[in-house]
Amino acid sequence: MRAREAGAPLRIALLGCGAVGSQVARLLGEQAADLAARAGGPLEIAGIAVRRPELARISGVDGALLTGDAAALAARPDVDIVVELIGGIEPARSLVLAALDSGRSVVTANKALLASDGAALHKAASANGADLYYEAAVAGAIPLLRALRESLAGDTVRRVLGIVNGTTNFILDQMDSVGSDFGPALTQAQQLGYAEADPTADVQGHDAAAKAAILAGLAFHTEVTSADVFTEGITGITADDIASARALGFVIKLLAICERCDGGVSVRVHPAMLPRVHPLAAVHEAYNAVFVEAEAAGRLMFYGAGAGGQPTASAVLGDLVAVARNLRAGMRGPEPATYAELPVVPMAEALTRYYVSLDVADRPGVLAPVAESFARRGVSIKAVHQEGRGEDATLIIVTHTARESALADTIADLAAMDAVRAVDSVLRVEGEEGE
Repeated sequence: MRAREAGAPLRIALLGCGAVGSQVARLLGEQAADLAARAGGPLEIAGIAVRRPELARISGVDGALLTGDAAALAARPDVDIVVELIGGIEPARSLVLAALDSGRSVVTANKALLASDGAALHKAASANGADLYYEAAVAGAIPLLRALRESLAGDTVRRVLGIVNGTTNFILDQMDSVGSDFGPALTQAQQLGYAEADPTADVQGHDAAAKAAILAGLAFHTEVTSADVFTEGITGITADDIASARALGFVIKLLAICERCDGGVSVRVHPAMLPRVHPLAAVHEAYNAVFVEAEAAGRLMFYGAGAGGQPTASAVLGDLVAVARNLRAGMRGPEPATYAELPVVPMAEALTRYYVSLDVADRPGVLAPVAESFARRGVSIKAVHQEGRGEDATLIIVTHTARESALADTIADLAAMDAVRAVDSVLRVEGEEGE
């Protein structure tokens, strides 16, 4: 890679100028002097690609910079760095690959693209001497990926556990704090701008799954895609689940869990009960927080704004400064290593604790066959609690750590019992048993 002339401007093609892109453009202008001092020279916008430039009105941006041809902008000879903030798979994938193939460094916040095609993108970057930076793809402004890729490069990460989707955390927090049902809490999240008009990617867990794939790949030095991640959303969580969790001293959160196990890695996203004394239980509204557990460093916690135009733009600008420094030094930044090639362990092999809510007939002898079914499948019961009486009787069971496949077999047994009218809810329980 040829070093750029000291102090010479570096030109940026900004692809996409929505909530994040507009903030990137604004901050590049407002903080131009400071950014130039940090990056070793000016950072200038060569052009901004938007879907309909004739209708775009972006505060503080010269309309002459706008274009509807993203491919032509990214290929211009005066462009040094491409910033991709379009999102989705296509045309983002083609644009990013074309930029990397031409030797241009890329900064992106596109978690879906990285989780599906990260290996191909890194290969293109390496083959053409370009940088690929994406701190903004996970947890907004929180400097989490750089910590995994660089700060903990000399350690062995055992587990990554966290809240990486602000929309679902806001919804569950509202359900817990004010007793909302899922629907009204989602509506409020949309009104406040925390949820999209189509919230499917968030509430079904797909957004968090893409982030979990990226985290697992960096933490465990192995290739993980979103297709490898067991994914379960929060649409099935009810006000009754929230109330039962509260009565037992728990709170429900949508968690991304990446851990080493059985010679491989387990990567999963699902709602889970956490003890209220757990630090993640205190993460409210649309904030994100992630625990990283490493052999030498111990437990580290990263907390902050996980989404939004300004926090995400902060991460993009941090990557821009890093890439600019590399370009001016004639070098590339560190690449994530995928030497380990660990297999992804099926969800059926995952180990955790469980909360099971059963609608049962309130009569003598009901508990015995229920307990016998758990014992037969090797699932140890920690606590049993009955709520209500007669037709409203509900049996709550919390287990010790068990294998997912054993719990699934147990649930199938229970559903076939005459005394069990319905299996109302099954939730996983995370956190240490003593918490």
